[in-house]
Amino acid sequence: MAEIGGRRLYGLAKYLSSFGWNPIILTPILPGDPDPGFTVIQTPYCDVVETWKRRFRLNPKKSINTQLQITRKKDQPTIIEHLTLIPKEIITYPDEKIGWYDYAVTAGEKILQTQKIDAILSSSIPQTCHLIAKDLAEKYHIPWVADFRDLWSQNHYLSDSHLKMYFEKKLEIKTLKHASAITTVSQPLAEKLAELHENKQIFAIKNGFDPELVNPDNKIDPYFTIVYTGDLYQGKRDPAQFFAVIHDVCDKDLLKRDDIKIHFFGYPKSEIPENWLQEEIAQYGLEDLVILHGTVSHDTAIGEQRKAQLLLLLTWNNPEERGVYTGKLFEYLAARRPILSLGYTDGGVIKELLMETQAGVHVRNSEEIKETIVKAYREYKDSGAVLYQGINEEVMKYSHKEMARKFAEVLDTVSK
Repeated sequence: MAEIGGRRLYGLAKYLSSFGWNPIILTPILPGDPDPGFTVIQTPYCDVVETWKRRFRLNPKKSINTQLQITRKKDQPTIIEHLTLIPKEIITYPDEKIGWYDYAVTAGEKILQTQKIDAILSSSIPQTCHLIAKDLAEKYHIPWVADFRDLWSQNHYLSDSHLKMYFEKKLEIKTLKHASAITTVSQPLAEKLAELHENKQIFAIKNGFDPELVNPDNKIDPYFTIVYTGDLYQGKRDPAQFFAVIHDVCDKDLLKRDDIKIHFFGYPKSEIPENWLQEEIAQYGLEDLVILHGTVSHDTAIGEQRKAQLLLLLTWNNPEERGVYTGKLFEYLAARRPILSLGYTDGGVIKELLMETQAGVHVRNSEEIKETIVKAYREYKDSGAVLYQGINEEVMKYSHKEMARKFAEVLDTVSK
C-alpha cells in the first residue's frame, strides 16, 4: 500500500530472509500486483463503512463531509462526525478493518494446516490484525509477536468516545495476554505499553528506510524549495507557525519571494470541505509561494524529497509526541537533504535522532525557525544548495535491513 504505515512492513518482508526468516504475507486484496519476490496470500475483504454508506444511498468512496459539503475546521470534528460517532464506533469496533477478520482467519488456518510456520507477526494499525493473529496463534500453539507502529488504547491521536476507549483498553489487555512478545517503534512507547502489559517482553525497534532508495545523485531543485510530504492529521500537525515565519522573513526582505517554493504533497486538496490549510496560506499571504499537490504516488514523493533544499517535518505540539517517530522522517533520511523539524517543542525522539545523525535540526520556537531558514537561504545563495551534513554511518543505522535484523532476533527468541 502507498500509505507510510506500509513501509515498515514492506521493509520487513524484503529483508527478513537475510536473517533466516521466510515471510508469508497475509493481506486483503491489494490495489495492484504484489512484488513477485514476495509470497503473498490475498483474501477478499468487506469494508463495513462502505457497506453502510451504500445502505444510505451515499457514495461509498467519498467521505460524508464531502458529499454533504460540510466544512471541517482545523482539528475539530464536523457536526456530521459528532452525530455519527457512536453508530460508527459500533459498526467499526475495534476498527474499520474488522470486515477482514473472517476472511483472514480462514486463509490463515489453511496456511497453518499446509505449511510449517514457526511464528506469527501482526502489525497495527489496524488492531484487527492482532485479533486475527491472537486467534490463530492460540488455536495452533504458535509463537506470536504483536507489533505496534502506533499504540492501541493509548494512542493520543484517537478521538473516540470514552465508552469505546474503555472497551478498547479491556480488549487490548485481553488480546495481548496471548502474545509471546510485543514490539513498537520507540523506547518511550515501549514504556507506555509496559504500563498496560506487565511481565511481557517488549522491544523497541525503530522504523527505517529502504537502503536501495538512498538518494543516488543529489540533483537539487534550482529554487529554494521546502518540501513536506504526508498527512497533516486535520491540523494537529500544523504549519501555521512555519507560515508566519516565512511571511516575516519575506516581509523583511531576508528571503526573496522569487527564489522560494514551498510544496505540500499528500494533503487531499480535492476534499474541498476541508479547506483550513488554504485559509492559513491566505492568512499569511503566501498563495504565490505555497503549492498544494494533493495525493501523489510514493515514487513521486521520493523524487520530490530528493530535490528539496529543505525537508519540512511537522509534529503535533503535544507532550504525548515524545516517543513518536513519523514515518516520513526515515524517508527523509534516505533523501539525504537537510531536515527542518518543528511542532512538539521538546522534540523528543526525533530531536535525539537528528542530533545523532546530523541530518537536520529540530527547532523549538519561531526565532529558531527563522534563524535556521535564513542560514539555509544564505547557503543556497552562496553555493546554489543548502549543505547536507548527515553522518552516513549513523544514518545507515536506520535502514530497513537493520530493522529486519532486530525483528529476526525477536522472532528467534520467541520461537526457541
